Amino acid sequence: MTTTTFTVPDMTCGHCEKTVRGALAEVLPGADVDIDLSTHSVTVTGDAATAEAAMREVGYSPERVE
Repeated sequence: MTTTTFTVPDMTCGHCEKTVRGALAEVLPGADVDIDLSTHSVTVTGDAATAEAAMREVGYSPERVE
């Protein structure tokens, strides 16, 4: 399974983290999601394009980390 890390600069609080986690769980059920709020980092297993689209859909601006 592919793992992708995103920087999400506009994810700034616990509510943001919960929203992002919920969006990812909805489109990638069972995916491993690791969020580090202090570095604005989201690491997720599964399809990167689906994960990125889900975060954008709920109002965030993810950028893939190469």
